[in-house]
Amino acid sequence: MILLRHGQSEFNLHFSRTRVDPGIIDPRLTDLGHQQAADAAEGLAGQNIRRIIASPYTRALQTAAPLAEKLGLPIHVTPQVRERYAFTCDVGRPISVVAREFPHVAFDGIEDIWWPGTEEPEHAVVTRAHGFRSEIAAREDWAHTVVVSHWGFILAFTGRSMGNGEWLQADPREAAPENVVWRHH
Repeated sequence: MILLRHGQSEFNLHFSRTRVDPGIIDPRLTDLGHQQAADAAEGLAGQNIRRIIASPYTRALQTAAPLAEKLGLPIHVTPQVRERYAFTCDVGRPISVVAREFPHVAFDGIEDIWWPGTEEPEHAVVTRAHGFRSEIAAREDWAHTVVVSHWGFILAFTGRSMGNGEWLQADPREAAPENVVWRHH
């Protein structure tokens, strides 16, 4: 499978400069983020992708959209691959609102308020990533799946810190990383 970190968001732009939470709820991609999403779609087009999974955050859906359009595939949304809830940007928007912005995406079975209400401990993200690892490994199409996710989830899944718009191949049948170092990128 391929893990793709969303493109640069408004939060990433400000936080990377100041290291201060700018207070942006469910930020959108910047112009650079949209370019990173388009570049990822181009780079992934020849990877025999048959399934796209994304988190419900706007930045992940905006990153998945060019790939879905290029490949003619639907976007499957699950909060399981969301970011660690730790900053204002990790407050989502209700599915009823997001669905109006992304009318061609199915949000079936997702609660309207799908993000946690309190900060999520690091070990909880690791547990969530392990659960997803088991579920995706059981799927016949795991090797042909792209998961559009976030820094914290990808770190918990692979032990690697990735930049915006970067992607890597991962085998969910391999052992999960034993020690994850949480230093925000």
